[in-house]
Amino acid sequence: MHSSPAPFAQFQDPVSSLEEIREHIGEPVPAVIDKVIDRIDEVARAIIDKSPFIVLASARADGYPDISPKGDPAGFVRVLNEKYLAIPDRPGNRRVDTFNNILENPYLAIIFLIPGKGETLRVTGECRIVRDQALRESMAVNGRVPEFATVLHVERVLIHCPKCVIRSKLWKPDTWPDSSKTADIGEAMIAHAKLDTTPEELEAMAKKHGLLELY
Repeated sequence: MHSSPAPFAQFQDPVSSLEEIREHIGEPVPAVIDKVIDRIDEVARAIIDKSPFIVLASARADGYPDISPKGDPAGFVRVLNEKYLAIPDRPGNRRVDTFNNILENPYLAIIFLIPGKGETLRVTGECRIVRDQALRESMAVNGRVPEFATVLHVERVLIHCPKCVIRSKLWKPDTWPDSSKTADIGEAMIAHAKLDTTPEELEAMAKKHGLLELY
């Protein structure tokens, strides 16, 4: 029986220290360090209020990470005050990976994006999953009240420079690659889960179970 090679064994020059990284990259200028704050100020709030799309990063108790995109009308993440944010939960695939992670390890990191804007906002803090009725009702869309909200206690806030957005030309449609040959969610599920079904049958099943509802 052949044993599998150790992970990353094919790489000959691994980096094992921050000192080695600093040797090649150098030190950040003081302003890059000093721009980190511990609250939602007017600069951060303006971005959050205009953002229709975020990415949540969470991790299990053992540190295994996960990321999850969330989208809604701009300003869907509610600024309760300078130290607290609330994120409504909308119908999804019911995996609840982020919720499971929060129950094990109650920290989240969030990136806020605004279409057309290069800068993004990073917010990190400890959080709880809550069902406070007044809060949930205040975040209803089309008359649908979310079942849960994630409340985050703000610990770290920083604006992220636009270089990655500029390099990717993320908001320049004329540079976007042709994605017509890539799988949609149904085709990917059939391939990855090895389902003996057609995309049409899978969509009908999803519709029957309410998985296509936005609210």
